[in-house]
Formats: sequence, structure tokens, C-alpha cells
Amino acid sequence: MAERFRGRRALVTGASRGIGAAIAERLAAEGADVAITARTLDRHDHLAGSLRETQARLERYGAQVAIVVADLTDEADRRRIVPDAVDALGGPIEILVNNAAAAIYANVAEFPARRRNIIFTINVYAPLELAQAVIPAMRDVGEGWIVNLSSATTDLWHGPPFKVGFLGTTHTIYGASKAALNRTTNGLAVELYGTGIRVNTVQPVSAVVSEGAVELVGEFLRPEQIESMEEMVESVVALCDCAEDVTGRIAVSRELLAEWQLRVHNLDGTPQ
Repeated sequence: MAERFRGRRALVTGASRGIGAAIAERLAAEGADVAITARTLDRHDHLAGSLRETQARLERYGAQVAIVVADLTDEADRRRIVPDAVDALGGPIEILVNNAAAAIYANVAEFPARRRNIIFTINVYAPLELAQAVIPAMRDVGEGWIVNLSSATTDLWHGPPFKVGFLGTTHTIYGASKAALNRTTNGLAVELYGTGIRVNTVQPVSAVVSEGAVELVGEFLRPEQIESMEEMVESVVALCDCAEDVTGRIAVSRELLAEWQLRVHNLDGTPQ
């Protein structure tokens, strides 16, 4: 098993289940100490997974694991996530993975203001604020990795006529928030170029079947629209360990794997 993240400290948001939990496991399997944050400490009211379960998975690799229970819609919670993670892990965060996302689907013309605010707070403002919180320490040591997870819903429809698919336009606001995240990623990378801090975004080709995705659109997904959890995680961890000149990219998972000729590994770090 590789040890490329040995001695590194990572923070992964949305790590109680799904892609976030899988990323956290892969980082721990390759030697990182990991702070995991989400709202669900022990049990969600209808989704499988919790921070306690993720912690147990990570500790099997001998990793130091810090749990930070937080609600990204709460400003006070957002402010304390990084300080709490730093205190618990005993040093500054070197790898930040902004995975947490709010996906609420509804027609654009009737989209409620409260739900719009939740989506943009969690998908845009929280990743930026967490990045701002880790940047000073990264700048001090001259290196750091920030990886934001985006979505294929940023793609535009061209027409008329428009081919919008089975979801119609209901994921427009979610996609708009991810487009804003992509733009923020790119701008932050431009500002930080030369400091050793890499800032990148990666998105799945279409969908990864996580607990949340199944809840939202699972019944509509076709096999060709799905990529494995391991493929998505492989592309994310590649950007957690990329060279200094790899920054400002808006990458698509499978395209990145092909470009870099990366072999996909299991979540425990062993080759498939």
C-alpha cells in the first residue's frame, strides 16, 4: 500500500457518507491523518452513514481521525471547522477537500429563496470560506492542495430545440452553484499561483451512485451514466498530490484518469 500522504493532515467535508467518506478513507489508507466534517454524527433520519462510521473505517488504517460536527449553513459552524480540525490533528491542514453539497431540485421559475440560499451557502460560500481559513498556513510553508468537487450539471443546454433530459431544468440552480464554484476555484488558483498552493476542481462524468444520488435520481440513471466510486476518488486524490503547476483546472474525473494514465485503486489503496 502506498504511503504518499504519510505525515499529511487533510480535511474532508461531507464525509459522513458517499464520495466524502470514500475520499477520507483513501487518504487515510495512504497515510494521511484526516479531519472529517458533516452534520450526521451517529445517525441520519433516512440516509445510511455517519461520521462515527467513517471514523471507524479510517482508524483501521492507523490514521488519526478528528470528527468536527458542523452545519455548513451556520456561519459560526463554518468559522470553527478549520480551527477545530487543526487543534484535533495537532497541526495545520495541508489538504482540503470541499466535497459537501446541497442538491435541491425544482423548476427555476418557482425556486424558493430559502432553498436557493441553502444551495449557494453550502456549494459556493462554504468552500471559499474554508479555503480562506487554510490558505495562511499553506502559504507559510509554501505548499497546499485544495480540491473542490463540482458537477456535470454546469453544462449548458443548446437550442432551441432543447434536449434537457429526464430531470428537465430542475437541477439548474444546483448547476449554477457548481458553475460559481468552478469560477471561484479558477480565480483563487490565479491569485495563489506561485505560492505553492494548488486549487483545482474535479467532477464526475455524470453520476457516482452515492446514498444521496440514489435518493435524488437513482431510479432514472442508466448504466452508461454511472462511474464507480473508486474512479471518482482516484481523480480526487490525484489532485491532492499534484505538481505545483497543476492548478486552476476544472477537471472531469475519467478524462483526468486517461490524461495522466492513472490506474484505479480500491478505497484501501490496493490496485484493482
